[in-house]
Amino acid sequence: MAKKKHTTDSSIVNRRAKFDYELQDSYRVGIMLSGAETKALRMGHGQLRGAYVTIKDGELWLINATINGTIGIPVPEETRARKLLAKHKEIEQLIAAKNSGLTIVPTKFFTKSRYIKVEIAPGKGKKKYDKRETIKRRDTDRDTARAIQNYK
Repeated sequence: MAKKKHTTDSSIVNRRAKFDYELQDSYRVGIMLSGAETKALRMGHGQLRGAYVTIKDGELWLINATINGTIGIPVPEETRARKLLAKHKEIEQLIAAKNSGLTIVPTKFFTKSRYIKVEIAPGKGKKKYDKRETIKRRDTDRDTARAIQNYK
């Protein structure tokens, strides 16, 4: 009998990014990782909360993304800066977005294919009243969906 493949979720999502920022078009870029970091991400041991992207010397760097696991990653290395790999045209667009006052936020790690990718998007930070409006809209949508389902 053939062995069943162990399927896990193919991405690690930064759910807080959509709540805290008004995100624009997103870019899927590569990331430079060590072998232990790659294995930890494939096992789902990564977190993007509080992470952001900076630009140094025309290169993209992922800051404050936590990759932890019991595979042998030392604690100081869990949140080290990691270089992102993107095309020059994409980097120029992101530099223009950064210069116009937007923050570049990572939204997902994609781990399903051979290469691990990161989805990043420039976004403008929401104010407190915008966040309240988002919560209110989400609650009303949930209530109407429940009412429709109970009606049927």
